[in-house]
Amino acid sequence: MRTVRVGVIGTGMIGQTHIQRITGVVRGGQVVAVTDVDLARAEQVAGTLPAAAVVHKTGQDLIADNDVDAVLVTSWGATHEEYVLAAIAAGKRVFCEKPLAPTADGAMRIVEAEMAAGRRLIQVGFMRRYDAAYNALKNTLDAGEAGTPLLMHCAHRNPSAPPYGFTTDMIVSDSAVHEIDLVRWLFGEEIAAVRILHPRSSSRASEDLRDPLIVLLEMASGILIDVEVFVNAGYGYDIRAEVVGESGTLSLSHGGLATVTRDGQRGTPVPANWRERFDGAFDAEFTDWLRAVGTGTTTGPSSWDGYAAAVVTDRCLEALRTGDRVEVALPERPGFYAGRS
Repeated sequence: MRTVRVGVIGTGMIGQTHIQRITGVVRGGQVVAVTDVDLARAEQVAGTLPAAAVVHKTGQDLIADNDVDAVLVTSWGATHEEYVLAAIAAGKRVFCEKPLAPTADGAMRIVEAEMAAGRRLIQVGFMRRYDAAYNALKNTLDAGEAGTPLLMHCAHRNPSAPPYGFTTDMIVSDSAVHEIDLVRWLFGEEIAAVRILHPRSSSRASEDLRDPLIVLLEMASGILIDVEVFVNAGYGYDIRAEVVGESGTLSLSHGGLATVTRDGQRGTPVPANWRERFDGAFDAEFTDWLRAVGTGTTTGPSSWDGYAAAVVTDRCLEALRTGDRVEVALPERPGFYAGRS
């Protein structure tokens, strides 16, 4: 397998984390070019790389660089559509962090461009599909260990929301979107309707932030999922899931963390942040992407998955505004995206 020469658009926190992963953790890739709206930051990041990297003035320039085989998009979400479409036009593989595009219409434009190009070029960064605990849950579910699934309880808790600029809408679009993609993958069907409930708000939340929220997702088969999203939980980064079936229940494991009993107490450590909880999933995700690019194969969440998540997110935001149950209408998935989803 050849080494994939990667260009990175966006050298903020998540971009730097992925650059470190490609250069120092996983095999198969080399970061050869970077860019950012803050060029000084891009230059600083380039200076930390083990091999020389070109600093481009724009994402378009980076995509056009003949020495870039594949593009990693970790810029501000509103810019994703522009860069992904440019990479498709250049015939280059893309790893795009979520969201694929800020609107469902934008995501559909990407789907249409990719289909017109005639081959899968895009992988979307829904990394929970690569988490060992979630994969164990899915394998056990698929094996019928709990019987027919009836409902699912999820919790998505962050220790604290970012201090500036975080809105109630972002509880859905930045946090709950992971569960939105996850349940489509876990159960192999689409979400048919959504509703948002507002519990009493936490005193830790800012005045204009409605935190926590309960996101209710109805699957096409009738499975009902409740997702508690609490971005100011305070005590740590806590991700939970339990599937209730006709003959048993399946719970998400704690990723190998040991339960300690001593001094009259029993406890399990709680991850401090998303990196601690999902680092292994990110490593597996990028290993898979670089392998696929290097061998000319396709893998992982597709543009269609990014589009479906965008449609459901839009309907959730409508439910947040209105308080109503909102139905989700998706077109039939094109045969172009048949297979792994």
